[in-house]
This record gives sequence, C-alpha cells and structure tokens, in this order.
Amino acid sequence: MTTEQFELCGIPAVLYGEPSESVYLFVHGKLGCKEEAETFAAIACPTGIQVLAVDLPEHGARKEMRDAFNAWTVVPELRSVMAYMRTRWNEVSLRANSIGAYFSMLAFGDAELHKALFVSPIVDIEKLIRDMMTWAGVTEAELHEKGEILTGFGETLSWRYLSWVREHPSENWHCPTAVLYAGQDSLTSREMVEAFAKAHDTTLSVMENGEHWFHTPEQLQVLAAWEWENI
Repeated sequence: MTTEQFELCGIPAVLYGEPSESVYLFVHGKLGCKEEAETFAAIACPTGIQVLAVDLPEHGARKEMRDAFNAWTVVPELRSVMAYMRTRWNEVSLRANSIGAYFSMLAFGDAELHKALFVSPIVDIEKLIRDMMTWAGVTEAELHEKGEILTGFGETLSWRYLSWVREHPSENWHCPTAVLYAGQDSLTSREMVEAFAKAHDTTLSVMENGEHWFHTPEQLQVLAAWEWENI
C-alpha cells in the first residue's frame, strides 16, 4: 500500500493509497495518532479510496504540545485540513473515533461530505463533562471558582471547556452517517447514541459486548467487518 508522509498546514499527515478522486479523512481520538488509520486504509484503499490522517495536538508527532487538545484549537485545524482536501479530491468522506467524531461534527457541520463513519462517538460532550463532575463529586460552583480540577481518574475538569461547549453546540450535522457503538461504552450511554441516530441521518450498529475502545481481537474483527460494509 502506497504511503506518503508530509506536513499539511504545518500538521504531520500521512496519506495511504494510490491516486484517486475519493478520500476519507481519518480523525483519531484521545491517545490515538495518524498511523492508527493504517488498518482502515488496508480496507478502504483496495476499493480505490485513499485515506488521509493527521496528528491532532498533543498526539503522535505533536506530543510536545501542551493545553492544545481542545475544541477551540482542533476545530480550526480540521477546517484547514478540509480546505486543502477540497482542492485535491472530488469526493471527501470522514472516518472518526470517539472525541474525534465530536471535533469533526463541530468542524464540518456545513461541509458537504459524502458520508461519515463514527466509531464510539462522543455525541453529547456537555453531558459527558457533567457526568465526570458527578463521578468526581465536583459542583459547577466549585469548577467555576477553581477553573480547573484534576480528578482521581486522570481527567482534568475545566470551566472554560464546559462554557465553550455550551456556547458551541454540535447540532448542525446533516451528513449521512454510520455509527458503530459498543454496548459496554462507559462514556456515551445507549440513550445518547440512540437519540443522536434518531435526530440525524444515521445508521446505528451495536456490538453488545464491545467497549469504548475497540481493541480485542473479537472487537477488531467486528470493527473491520463494519468498516468494509459501510465504506
């Protein structure tokens, strides 16, 4: 499989596949990297579709960055990437994981995408933040007063982030979308993902014994079959 490493708008990028008129942008989630797209590319590229992936801030070749893995930094970057892609490909689709799906919905709500494939998407980040506050025993008043609070489970709660999320709802999503959801997802409830599917042009598939991070051999087999079916 042909692979090209380069910088796109100053962002480390990798492109898989032979030249084509069609491409998928692969957006990784937290703790991911652009090379994570290789397994998806192994499915997509033989069908004549290229796959482009970039490292989000604080990930992959950009791990040295600090305080940049947030919506107000990532969304403008993704829009710059999309602007470039429009000059090179006629048909652009999206493949995104977890919070990468949330960032993508904010960035591409007005974009004319061919289709989108979401795996374990964060579809209601405000609800997730409020859930994390509950898990940590933190009230809104406390978060507002302190600005940031490090939780016992490793996440930093941020009043700025919560406020930004409320001011920028990800409701403007009209792209035909397929979602693969894990029945044991601890970050997004079934009710939330079903509500998202009902409100948007979405096909929902569920792996009942799957987890938010698809990583076991069985989970990866289900993921690959789902990707093949929905490309």
